[in-house]
Amino acid sequence: MFANQLQLARALELPTRQAMLYREQSVQHFWNSNTDLITNAWSEWEATSTDSSTFTLDDTLLDKNLREAVKQAWEDPSKELAVKALLHEVAPDVFQFQFFDPERLAVLCGYLEQVWNSQIPMRPPYGIVLNRRGAMLDSRSEGYLAAPSFQAFYNEILNTYMRPISRMLFPEVMGFDTQTFGFSIYYEPNTDSSIRPHTDASAVTLNINLNLPGEEFTGSQVDFYHPYTGDIKSLTFKPGTAMLHRGNIAHAAKPITSGERTNFVLWLYGERGRLPAQGAPRIPVDAKQRWTNPNKPNDGYAPF
Repeated sequence: MFANQLQLARALELPTRQAMLYREQSVQHFWNSNTDLITNAWSEWEATSTDSSTFTLDDTLLDKNLREAVKQAWEDPSKELAVKALLHEVAPDVFQFQFFDPERLAVLCGYLEQVWNSQIPMRPPYGIVLNRRGAMLDSRSEGYLAAPSFQAFYNEILNTYMRPISRMLFPEVMGFDTQTFGFSIYYEPNTDSSIRPHTDASAVTLNINLNLPGEEFTGSQVDFYHPYTGDIKSLTFKPGTAMLHRGNIAHAAKPITSGERTNFVLWLYGERGRLPAQGAPRIPVDAKQRWTNPNKPNDGYAPF
C-alpha cells in the first residue's frame, strides 16, 4: 500500500526557511498537499529502514522508580503518594524529577538520529523562531513525526504519565487537559541558543531533557520567574530529567554557551486551547478521577 511513498517523500522540496519563518501561504499549501504522502512515508520508513530490535520505544526507557510508582497508582490510585514522593518542587509550581533512565536514553536518541537521517520532510516549531533541528510531535501539527511506534510512545508519555501527575499537582487543570501538543527543541551556540521570557499556551507543560550522560553543555539554564515577587530561580537539566509546571509560569532559556541541549516539550490544554482561569482554586479531586483518561477526541487545534 505504501510502496514508494518513502522515495516520493524524500524527493519533495521543502519550503525555504524564510518562507516558513514568515508562514507564507505556499508553506501551508505544501503541508496540506503532502500530508498523506508524508504520513505513509513514515510507516514505510519504520517498516523497512529502522532497526526495531535495537531502538524499541517502550516504558523500559523511563526511570524505573517512576515507572513502578505510576504503574501502582494506575492499579490503585490511593498509592499515588509514591509518585508524588519522586517529584521535587524547586520553584513555585515547578517540579523536577527523573523521567528517562539515563542509561537507556541512548535507545531513544539512536531512534531520533535515524529520524533525522530519514530525509522525510518535518516541520520545525514556528512558535519558537523556527528551531532548526526541532520537530512537531503531535498529530494535530502538519509535518509531524508520524512514525507509528513513536506515536504510540509519545501518547503513552502523555496519557499514562503526564496527565495524571499534572492533575495530582495541579487539580485545577482537570477538564483543561484533554488535548495534547508536543515538539522537540534543540539548542546550540550561535544559532538556536535561547528563548526570551514567556508563558506557554498550555494548562501544564512537561519539559524533558534528552542529553546522554557525558553530553555536557554550559549555559542554557531555565529561569523561572516568581509570579508575585519576580524573583528568578535558575535551573539546569541533567540527562533524562524533567520539569513539570503550570503553563502560566513565566520562564526563559538562557543562551547555551557550549555543547548542545535537546528536549521534548509537551503541553496539555482544553478544547480549542481553553486554559484554567488565572488563580483558579485548587479544589480537591478524588484520586480515582485523576488516574483516568478523558474520552475527548483530538479537536485539531494547534497553538502554532
